[in-house]
Amino acid sequence: MHRMFVVALLSLFSGACAGVHERTLENGLRVIVKEDHRSPVVVSQIWYRVGSVDEPDGLTGISHALEHMMFKGTTHLKPNEFSRIIADNGGRENAFTHYDYTGYHQQLEKSRLAVSFELEADRMNNLLLAPEEFAKEILVVMEERRLRTEDRPDALLGEKFMATAFQVHPYKNPVIGWMPDLEHLTTADLRRWYERYYAPNNATLVVAGDVTPREVFALAQNYFGPIPHREINAAPPAAEPSQQGERRVRVAAPAELPHLILGYHVPVLTAAPSWEPYALAVAAAVLDGGNAARFARELVREQRIAAAVDVEYTPIGRGPTLFELEGTPAGGRRIDELERALRLQIARLRDESVTPEELQRVKAQVVAADVYARDSVYYQGMRLGELASVGLDWRLAEQYVERIKAVTAEQIQSVARKYLTDANLTVGILDPLPIKSGQKIRAPATGDSHVR
Repeated sequence: MHRMFVVALLSLFSGACAGVHERTLENGLRVIVKEDHRSPVVVSQIWYRVGSVDEPDGLTGISHALEHMMFKGTTHLKPNEFSRIIADNGGRENAFTHYDYTGYHQQLEKSRLAVSFELEADRMNNLLLAPEEFAKEILVVMEERRLRTEDRPDALLGEKFMATAFQVHPYKNPVIGWMPDLEHLTTADLRRWYERYYAPNNATLVVAGDVTPREVFALAQNYFGPIPHREINAAPPAAEPSQQGERRVRVAAPAELPHLILGYHVPVLTAAPSWEPYALAVAAAVLDGGNAARFARELVREQRIAAAVDVEYTPIGRGPTLFELEGTPAGGRRIDELERALRLQIARLRDESVTPEELQRVKAQVVAADVYARDSVYYQGMRLGELASVGLDWRLAEQYVERIKAVTAEQIQSVARKYLTDANLTVGILDPLPIKSGQKIRAPATGDSHVR
């Protein structure tokens, strides 16, 4: 399930893109460089356009399993030696798997950029996939699934909710995969997946920090240039049919409190009239854009219906997404009261114009987020890599603030009437069961990506 609060979204998607340079190598590797000379640090990220959205039934979780195995040795390196070399050079590294992409990143002192490139080029072309290493690592992945989903009632509900909201599109499957599929994965499966998708022409290399484009392009050509181009014969995911009526799913699990999710199918920037996703982002912020927004002010503080409630929407994706409302009722309140209150809030978006004061507040937040976004070299790279990996022009980041400022109250009401309707709604409810003596219920997980 998408797990990006709207303020975090604004921080990620806004921010100036001045000083960005791009080049594509002859083998198809796209290289994007963002100069930031404030400190002698460089962040290197390699983004592969493959994620759980590409996985057929029966192979769910294979992208994430392969991400784990990318650290388990090449023809030149022993298992975990990649991480040791980065640490020996004073750097940090990690990886993530998402619905739409898989990424690997390192942060180093600027003179060590070649170390990152050499290691990443090696595992792009020479991954070993030793059966004995996979036999151990798949158990780690299974335990991660237990910890992140099966032992967390909110995550268990989220998984069932997505499988209900999406009937056909692969977003119905969890990024980490279904447990029966994980149990049957083989190194031969991973080898085919690796050879199919881990090619320079299916990747974007993003470098941000104290570098010059000329040196980055030269290093990229030196280390990645010799890797051959490969044909990527990836079938597009099945299209999700239009929803024709409300769907509901209930999950009973040991938990302290009930939990509620409402989700409406909405478009992303890759498949919508250009202004609609921006209007939806502003609508989300009107509801849940800080303590002055409607949810915090009305549902939490004034009416005391919700203990916690938020909205999640991101317009960046390869496929359709959801406009989600998620919350927990306040003490003494029932889950049906919270659902009724949230649906009334959505009806209000459809029936009434947001006020000029609300619009001004949201737009001021975007401008502030734009300033804060410049502080992190890592997130400057993340913004560029995510846009490029889903097929969007990274220059959209330059335009985001102005497009948000251009959203009108009429446009917000228009997208609410078009998409936030009962026939387009999926409802998920967690019914708490008694917690057995000694049973540990894990705190909610954050982030829809799965990270090493």
